[in-house]
Amino acid sequence: MSPELLHFSDEAAPARRLAEAAGLSAGVVERHRFPDEELKLRLPFAGRNDVPETLVVYRSLDRPNEKLVELLLIARHVRERGVKRVVLVAPYLAYMRQDTAFQPGEIVSQAIVGGFLAELFDAVITVDPHLHRIERLDQAIPIERAIALTGAPRLAELVAEKRPGALLLGPDEEALQWVQQAAAATGLDHGVCRKVRHGDREVSIALPALEVKGRQVVLMDDVASSGHTLAGAARGVLEAGAASVDVAVTHALFAGDALAVIESSGAGQVWSTDCIAHASNAIAMAPVLARALNDMLKCTD
Repeated sequence: MSPELLHFSDEAAPARRLAEAAGLSAGVVERHRFPDEELKLRLPFAGRNDVPETLVVYRSLDRPNEKLVELLLIARHVRERGVKRVVLVAPYLAYMRQDTAFQPGEIVSQAIVGGFLAELFDAVITVDPHLHRIERLDQAIPIERAIALTGAPRLAELVAEKRPGALLLGPDEEALQWVQQAAAATGLDHGVCRKVRHGDREVSIALPALEVKGRQVVLMDDVASSGHTLAGAARGVLEAGAASVDVAVTHALFAGDALAVIESSGAGQVWSTDCIAHASNAIAMAPVLARALNDMLKCTD
């Protein structure tokens, strides 16, 4: 049987865009929650002969704890049913930030969750994983086919269309790689801001040595979580005389009131990819994901 894609109803739109781009049939995982919070899942396979040899599971791992249980149940079940190869497409990959023990006794979740996913799946495809002290995704997920893509060029295309001649800025030094990729794709000027710590909780943003007065500035990053770093950078460039400031991010986590924090800083538009479903989604990652998925499936046929 041809490969099939499974997804959950809350991610139907991006998952079906991927299925269409990759030429795969798509089915929905039915999900029931018992009163004690346990989950019951039901897959769209009636009999043993209905299961494909290759199954692609689409699940973005924002708010990940319950979703990791879902992946465990699905992967173990389909293996028992005879699926030979199970691929995870997780546009957002959780538990990557804790890559070392900063305090005695801390658990290094990156290695543990990465190992967990490696045990369940034959391949993992993600977008802009939050890696700091390692260079490759397979160092976190120890399998041969751990594929990390980027949303920066797709976001850059949008920025070039909406804000021709904009100045691309990363809100801190960690955003440099994404800003550089976006600038390379569009030829736009770019730089990064710098965090200046004045204590345990007080942080200010220092602008790069670039002229921002009168310019349209777009802040780019891989993820918007609390929103405070992006908001600080937005206030800084506006105080320096920027004509406008907008925000473009791959992953729209927006925990709590993060979006309101960014908007209150004076930022205009907030654009994101559909790696995490959110009202700010402006770019579909299906074409990029489909190319990587199809290339991977061809190599392993």
